[in-house]
Amino acid sequence: MITRFAFVAAAALALGSCDMAVGQMDGSGIDAARLVGADEDWANWITHGRTYSEQRFSPLDQVNTDNVGELGLAWFADMDTARGQEATPLVMDGRLYLTTAWSKVRAFDAASGEPLWEYDPEVPGETAVKACCDVVNRGLAAWGDRLYLGTLDGRLVALNRETGAVEWEVRTTDPEQSYTVTGAPRVIDGMVIIGNGGAEFGVRGYVAAYDAEDGEEIWRFYTVPDGDSSDDPEYLQQASETWFGDVLGSESGIGGGGTVWDSMAYDPELGLLYIGVGNGSPWNRAYRSPGEDGTGEGDNLYLSSIVAIRAETGEYVWHYQTTPGETWDYTATQHIVLADMEIDGEKRQVLMQAPKNGFFYVLDRATGEFISAKPYVTVNWATGIDEDGRPIENPETRIDKTGQPALVTPGALGGHNWHPMAYSPVENLVYIPAFEAAMMYAPEANWKPDRKRGFNVGFDLGAGDLPPDLGMRREVAGTLKGMLVAWDPVAQEPRWTVQHPGPWNGGLLATGGGLVFQGTAGSEFNAYAAKDGRKLWSFAAQTGVVAPPITYTVDGEQYVAVLAGWGGAYALSVDGEIIDRLEPVRNVSRLLVFKLGATGELPAAPELAEIPLDPPPSRASAETIAAGGRHYARYCAVCHAPAAVGSTVLPDLRRSGALQNRDAWLAVVHDGILSANGMASFAGSLTKEEMDAIREYVIFRANQDKDGGVK
Repeated sequence: MITRFAFVAAAALALGSCDMAVGQMDGSGIDAARLVGADEDWANWITHGRTYSEQRFSPLDQVNTDNVGELGLAWFADMDTARGQEATPLVMDGRLYLTTAWSKVRAFDAASGEPLWEYDPEVPGETAVKACCDVVNRGLAAWGDRLYLGTLDGRLVALNRETGAVEWEVRTTDPEQSYTVTGAPRVIDGMVIIGNGGAEFGVRGYVAAYDAEDGEEIWRFYTVPDGDSSDDPEYLQQASETWFGDVLGSESGIGGGGTVWDSMAYDPELGLLYIGVGNGSPWNRAYRSPGEDGTGEGDNLYLSSIVAIRAETGEYVWHYQTTPGETWDYTATQHIVLADMEIDGEKRQVLMQAPKNGFFYVLDRATGEFISAKPYVTVNWATGIDEDGRPIENPETRIDKTGQPALVTPGALGGHNWHPMAYSPVENLVYIPAFEAAMMYAPEANWKPDRKRGFNVGFDLGAGDLPPDLGMRREVAGTLKGMLVAWDPVAQEPRWTVQHPGPWNGGLLATGGGLVFQGTAGSEFNAYAAKDGRKLWSFAAQTGVVAPPITYTVDGEQYVAVLAGWGGAYALSVDGEIIDRLEPVRNVSRLLVFKLGATGELPAAPELAEIPLDPPPSRASAETIAAGGRHYARYCAVCHAPAAVGSTVLPDLRRSGALQNRDAWLAVVHDGILSANGMASFAGSLTKEEMDAIREYVIFRANQDKDGGVK
């Protein structure tokens, strides 16, 4: 909170930087007092956002604006998972713990980098097709002498912190449905809180609390009604009045969505847990909640909402919906930050969020009262937020009503995604890893859900599917921007902005040394002056960095650490050629740890060998190619990028040897011979003829691009 942090920061400067062991743990376990008092534990990083307020601000100032240029690589550790790395490490007792892709866990000596133990939950490879946005994991929680991990396939696992041994595990999701877990758990008074993802695949969202001792479920909070409200608690009965049609919980397979896949914050004085609720399932409200005229109707609570829950019991307290009747994948699962500040001459306990929809919100966290909201990026779906906190919508972008395509900003990736913000109570600024990426939304005619496979969004994801540098694809590419925005939450305006070449830059860390740290899609790890955004230091990371940094001390020395490795939704779903035009990027997954005066160096970056574009001739009929394009858009584009251009993480299908042979292609797509690598069979959703039509479409696209000069 601003008053206490301002005092702590001032005290740190008065004492000098020599006493860096403030709050150093004594080797005993994590308890409620330690978590509530994490503000004063300068040496460690014991919960996801460093404190329950999720400010990601550390008072440490040994590394500061005067000497950050002396920061050097102390040690690094390569990961064995060449996929997106999104985790926030934890540091306790001089040990660093982190998760990697595929829900693996590793422990290191935080000063030397010596490996201590590893844990692999052996997530089945075919789970990857249930994950909308890469096989990532964002971190751990700690309680007592245990660590807690949510695995991609829906398990909650308790590990011995000393050895990495499994002490118990429970399943938190239905394995028959396409749920996944990628977010970091939180622990409150001996309860482990975890949500899940899967809205794009037709699931119903919830968050649940489990006993840290044995994994027994204590409470479960559903975010959307199930179609039969008679036995629902009052908050869900009220929500059901905002849904229309007869689809929820029915055999139609529409689960409603509203998954709680990332953000949480906790106020121990109020006893409130704040959760961010995700998008609808499907995105297109016309299919999810149809009115009498067949177009979208209703606010659809509690989609795209911030909800306050009584942490002890899981009871509903209040909500604020950022995007009523959401239809653009505008989740409110983005980072939630709590702080105390003066607004209009009054001290306020506030909650702040910059969700996907492009507006920065300030709410009273005790009551949910709307205080203010302004756009932090370019927005065309709404012209503003009215005095009641509702958006003033642009009807042309309400495609669930018009039934017509529209280019909407922000697009489905948002103006800010999962990457954590940071808040400096010294500057009273929120640092946002913002970006702009418009999307062409075009309703899909005669859409039907497929809970087993495929993106259940109700839109034609091939709407911008044209050859490179032509038409809508070029127009969308022209909207791609990235920036670090220092946002004044009282004035609701930017104080300063750093422009990046493109989107999908890393999460933030702010420190008492007057610094803001951020990795970039351009393979840099940078330090900026928190006051004015001057770039003070940079390290060539050899890979895109999307994860947020942390800082800690061991034996009086301050370290800064970040998990590097390119991946996630943007890296998968935007074609690699567009990304590489902005910032050529590859995945080299490793943990990087820095301290003053260190002189370590990375090995030379590996050479990137490109398979030549040499497809077989395209001889299929126009009808077959068109059908293959439709199936590709729904079942393949989310991982292999639109227009079959190839993402920067997964294989470029235009260059696949399987294009040469129908049987080889079907062995992968139908028989699932690569399921251990994440490419599961689609036999339950597509016929062999439809699968081969996709192959013919990819062959057609590969020839188009080769004729256009792509090599």
